[in-house]
Amino acid sequence: MVIAAVAMGAFAAATAGQTLKGDDQQQSADVQPLADSKNASAAIGIGGDSSAAAPSFLTVAKPNVQTSGAPVEAQKIAASDRIVNARAAKLAAIRAEQNRPKFVRPAEGRLTSTFGARWGTTHYGIDIANSLGTPIVAAADGVVIEAGPASGFGLWVRIQHADGTITVYGHMDSFSVYEGQHVKAGEQIARMGNRGESTGTHLHFEVWEPGGMKIDPLPWLAEHGINV
Repeated sequence: MVIAAVAMGAFAAATAGQTLKGDDQQQSADVQPLADSKNASAAIGIGGDSSAAAPSFLTVAKPNVQTSGAPVEAQKIAASDRIVNARAAKLAAIRAEQNRPKFVRPAEGRLTSTFGARWGTTHYGIDIANSLGTPIVAAADGVVIEAGPASGFGLWVRIQHADGTITVYGHMDSFSVYEGQHVKAGEQIARMGNRGESTGTHLHFEVWEPGGMKIDPLPWLAEHGINV
């Protein structure tokens, strides 16, 4: 009986050993080992040698405060310059307007005839002779009330001024203004010619008072500082 008990114990131990061995083999089959420690470390981004792949990071450019702010500051400076320049131009225009002559000689040339009796009639203006095409200008600021053909004058231009006075320009070869146009003293309105009842190229210039009376242009011009 003793021998039988020993035999049974040995059999049980052998059976238990086989069971444990089988379990170890099953576990070994179910669990796959990692590659090596270096590759495993590299796979998760830690450790490993220098040749291992490192994790990638997105590079974000840092804004350059000075550079990004420069266009805005430049725009502000440019806008400020434009304002300053506009004001300077406006002041210059005002000064030019204040300093420009308000009365001028209507044409350059030689005085050939004056106001008064002439050839048994009355000559109601003055004549200034020069070459064909010599510029004729407005004697003062005003509004063109007529520009075109006129009996005896060939072509004429009439300008009414602020006080109601009208200046008349006749015998011109051509004119460059229109009815209703505002003109300034010294602004060209025509070119000297020999149209109408004329004996030579000249400007016939008259001055009419607001009531329509024709007066001697020479004293009127002299009153405003103009000598012919």
